Amino acid sequence: MTTNNNNATPNAFIKSRKHARTLPAPALAVLASLALPAVAHAGPDITPDPNLPTVQVTGVNQQAQSANSKFTAPLLDTPKSVTIVPAEVIAQTGATSLTDALRTVPGITIGAAEGGNPVGDNMFIRGYNAQTDTYIDGIRDAGSQSREIFAIEQVEVVKGPNSALGGRASAGGGVNLITKTAQAYDFNRATIGIGSDKYRRITGDINRNIGSDSAFRLNVMAHENDVPGRNVVGGSRWGVAPTVTFGLTGATQAIVSVYHLTSHETPDTGIPFNNPATTGPNVAKNGNGQPFSVDRSTFYGLANRDFRDTKSDIATIDLRHRFAGGPELRNVTRYGKSNNDYVWTQPDDSKGNTTVYGTVWRRANTRVTETRTFANVTSLSGELRAAGLKNTYNAGVEFDRETTERSNYIFTPGTNNPLTNTFTCPTAGAATLYNCTTLVNPNPYDPWVYSRAVSGALTNVHTKTKSAYAFDTVEFTPQWQANLGTRYDNFQSVLNTLPTATTAAAKAQVDSSFWSWQAGLVYKPATNGSIYLAYATSATPPGNDGGDGLDGLTAQVQNLQPQRSRNFELGTKWDVLQGGRLSLTGAIFKSTMSNARVTAPDGTTENVGRKEVKGVELGFSGKITSLWSVFGGYTYLHGIVADNGYLNTGTTAKPVYVVSPYNGNAFPTTPRHSASLWTTYAFTNRITGGLGVNTMSKVYANVNNNKWAPGYTRVDAMASYAFSNDISLQLNVQNLTDKFYFDKVSSPHYAGVAPGRSALLTANVKF
Repeated sequence: MTTNNNNATPNAFIKSRKHARTLPAPALAVLASLALPAVAHAGPDITPDPNLPTVQVTGVNQQAQSANSKFTAPLLDTPKSVTIVPAEVIAQTGATSLTDALRTVPGITIGAAEGGNPVGDNMFIRGYNAQTDTYIDGIRDAGSQSREIFAIEQVEVVKGPNSALGGRASAGGGVNLITKTAQAYDFNRATIGIGSDKYRRITGDINRNIGSDSAFRLNVMAHENDVPGRNVVGGSRWGVAPTVTFGLTGATQAIVSVYHLTSHETPDTGIPFNNPATTGPNVAKNGNGQPFSVDRSTFYGLANRDFRDTKSDIATIDLRHRFAGGPELRNVTRYGKSNNDYVWTQPDDSKGNTTVYGTVWRRANTRVTETRTFANVTSLSGELRAAGLKNTYNAGVEFDRETTERSNYIFTPGTNNPLTNTFTCPTAGAATLYNCTTLVNPNPYDPWVYSRAVSGALTNVHTKTKSAYAFDTVEFTPQWQANLGTRYDNFQSVLNTLPTATTAAAKAQVDSSFWSWQAGLVYKPATNGSIYLAYATSATPPGNDGGDGLDGLTAQVQNLQPQRSRNFELGTKWDVLQGGRLSLTGAIFKSTMSNARVTAPDGTTENVGRKEVKGVELGFSGKITSLWSVFGGYTYLHGIVADNGYLNTGTTAKPVYVVSPYNGNAFPTTPRHSASLWTTYAFTNRITGGLGVNTMSKVYANVNNNKWAPGYTRVDAMASYAFSNDISLQLNVQNLTDKFYFDKVSSPHYAGVAPGRSALLTANVKF
């Protein structure tokens, strides 16, 4: 049991807080040992030499290819919408997390956390929740996390149903992170960054040959910052990722890697919606559904209560053998463990406090979670000729086990308002034990003093998956190809909740088997272009989240079939300009989920709902000239809830179910229009400038479509100067116009506030 007993003043809190925002000593020591020699070594070379070539990377690799071995054709000939965010764009934009990197990809929105939805990466792709659809080198990365990119080579986003590639999945797509591995040549790299809002970041990347055919690579990172424009919010993290490759050039290769990340932070609370649902005598106070118009810095949490601690550990052994003149056999074994512990204040509006009384209940959302995963994948890939046709294939089997143990914190004497014994807050302040605060100018340093302990209501979820898959690209002629894929999954998940003095034990179990498919016909009118027509399916069984997300297993849904989606897509891809240096893509698509889980006329949950998304995708990546690079795209999404089932208009005791009045409403968390542009121009061989624009139309927070966040346009800028081949400076100004907007919307209670303007200066050093 832990007792919080911090003083009320801000200065006292900062001196005594549990998670002070300082970089951990071990991380600083390691990183300093990497960075200081770099600066010392580079000193004599600072004098500019007009004959030196440019150092700052100014373009995107127009030949960027997927590192996902399940793609059996180059991206140009793959009948899917795939966006690759390369290392150059990640570095140029100053991205330090996965959500930062995904900002450059239109069609993706970030969801806000809620009671059953944990704090962490929560992506929506093409309108569908893809919270559990994150992969590392093609293997599912389970557990709620906030992922870093210090050890990531590139980020790959696959749009559309992803089940043939990854098994259980959403209809929108998935995100695949490609990790850095040891290379065949020596190098030393470091970055040292400082900036506004206490931003400090240092990374190191060292690669060494060891022996005649092996190499070792080490990536390390330490980071801390406050969130620009927000009070209290911020934190620190550090990570280390060593990897060794044996057999760099031989027929047999082994890659052994370890990854660790630790973070400590104060999570954000966001701003509550101006609730439009008030009824009765206070209906005149009905809101307009937007977030309240309060100062951007407003923080509704409690500085001496709220925290978030996370850890992630991953170990991987990747074995490969290429037979002489033949296929490659590969076996990958991975063990991972992630922890996500927090107390996080949600500005709850469920009783209309905000509109009726001008107060906010400080709802304490808590989580104590550990997720352990074990996966083993064996695959065979190569080329063969059958019936006179060239086949490029990848086939394999996959075994996966996930175990999640989840609980929460309980507080003494409690977090309700003692004046009402509920979470209704007619007043705020000390008499409410600071569980209620004011909508305007809340004090995050209120002297909230409670005891905290882990609840005995422990939930265990054990998930096992056995899968087999096969992919093949068949070349009929140089102009015509077929891309085929199928996967069979047996998905088993069991939930057990231990009883407590006030709650009964609970158990639920699902055992589901399903096939997933993808097929595409590709026509190549020229070697540098393709036109395709594709079909793909996805399957989302009950308990898809493995016990740590929004799609949990319960007794009400355990006997339901997987939600099935299908997608038709017509698209084209072209590599244009000299040498194919600019890649252009376009697609139109329609996705339908015909058996969505909704409430049936008798009040049970059944697979009788329907959702539809129609859209357009446009993308571009590469160089317009040798000096001018571009990356970005545009997405149009028209998503509707075609059949939302039935709604109870009566009471719990006497329910009355009617056809949902929300049929035909727009998908939550789905902007009609979204676009992004990142462009750089090399003015000289030393000076490079960059500009980024991200824009998004309004998004709804609920299926009712009466709570929403307005659209926005954000502008970023970058400038870099190369002193020599070994040293360059990069200045990033993010949210250049200091736009006040909301970047996380999926909870019906509040919207997440995006960071304000910040300036970051980074030294990039080679030694």
